[in-house]
Amino acid sequence: MPDVRSALATALPGFVAESVALLGDGLDNVVFQINTDLLVRFGKSPDPDRTSREAQLLAALQSVSPLPVPEPVFGPAEAQQDCLAYRKLPGIPLIEVTEPANLPRIAETLSDFLRTLHAVPLDQLRGLVDVDDQPLPEWLAEAADIFPMVADRVPARFRPRVERFLTATPPPGPSTLVFSHNDLGIEHVLVDPRTSAVTGVIDWSDAALTDPAYDYGLLFRDLGPAAPPPAELRDRAVFYARCALLEDLEYGLETGRRRYVDKSLSAVEWLFPTA
Repeated sequence: MPDVRSALATALPGFVAESVALLGDGLDNVVFQINTDLLVRFGKSPDPDRTSREAQLLAALQSVSPLPVPEPVFGPAEAQQDCLAYRKLPGIPLIEVTEPANLPRIAETLSDFLRTLHAVPLDQLRGLVDVDDQPLPEWLAEAADIFPMVADRVPARFRPRVERFLTATPPPGPSTLVFSHNDLGIEHVLVDPRTSAVTGVIDWSDAALTDPAYDYGLLFRDLGPAAPPPAELRDRAVFYARCALLEDLEYGLETGRRRYVDKSLSAVEWLFPTA
């Protein structure tokens, strides 16, 4: 486990850590909560340069993002190890809300959020994000590799539709790339569970110059018909949503994270309809 107290002592001399608790342990990162409002994230595959660029990106986003994003407190340079500290945002991950009160409101907020991100001039982000332009045939090949591992969990009536998708020709790729979160699943969206107000967007480690359809696809995967992709992006967004569904289903089964399994199996209904 990372040496959290050492990082704090180096980066914040004199800071009193009254409590240190493991908050989350994901595929790429492990996150600790310090006292009540400070989070410190450590990468499982250390890359201090990448983490430093993410801290700079978060600082730049404070004046650009229409939704709250984590505000960095310190990074690898201050802590002398690969970690990123930021103040905890209010709300809980949307994936933890069993029955959100107003999905259309959430979807509209997030669609507006994406439109703003996609319009950010790329020269403002020079050197802070990489290009992610994986060809769509590669996405499909990876999904085809995953499907045999999860097929028995997909209801039988949907399997022929999935198999036809995996052998079909992908849509044409994007003509332009934009800046985007690049992993806007509901696990990274914070909401007030009482009002459905979106209170923040977290985990910007995958942010990139990428296909504008991708994050719309993730919203469609997770929020369903309440979050229809823009018409001009729909074909690619649905393509990404289908590939990402299989990826999340495998992740949920492999790690025992039931919420990922449940949301993936729910999404089969609208991503691979039988009628």
